[in-house]
Amino acid sequence: MTINNLQELYVHELQDNYSANGQMIKVLCELRAKASDEQLQQMLDKSVEKIREHNERIAQLVRAEGEDPDEEHCKGMEGLVKEARKHGIEEDYGDPAVQDAAIIAQMQRMTHYGICGIGCAKAFAQALGKEDAVRELGRDLSDIYSGDTYLTRIAESKVNEDAAA
Repeated sequence: MTINNLQELYVHELQDNYSANGQMIKVLCELRAKASDEQLQQMLDKSVEKIREHNERIAQLVRAEGEDPDEEHCKGMEGLVKEARKHGIEEDYGDPAVQDAAIIAQMQRMTHYGICGIGCAKAFAQALGKEDAVRELGRDLSDIYSGDTYLTRIAESKVNEDAAA
């Protein structure tokens, strides 16, 4: 596929984010089953719910451009998901708090990838004068930043301390 202009890159970025989110939802459900901290479990549940909402909006934005949201497979998130499974699920942990710390680290890696992808799509939409898309993507970006901040708070206020004990 040849990308010839910013419009095509914008759609491609949205499709890539759509794929990344779909992959992330699946692994978050698996991580949730391994998490022992109640706040972390609740955060993972809420994250899955929010990512589904974000993906609905992304699909609408892609369809508004006359394209199919399922056109792209995000290889970057594929790698992050593999790492999340390895370090958050398959690794043998003697202490559940240490596993929770690993789950948070993996979740934040995936979250930061999402910040980058949605941030780029928003910047492309801005340059293309797509104000509705800028607003929608900005809302999603704000949600992602808030989730990342909350994960840090869980890690620093409880999980990391429990894992260090």
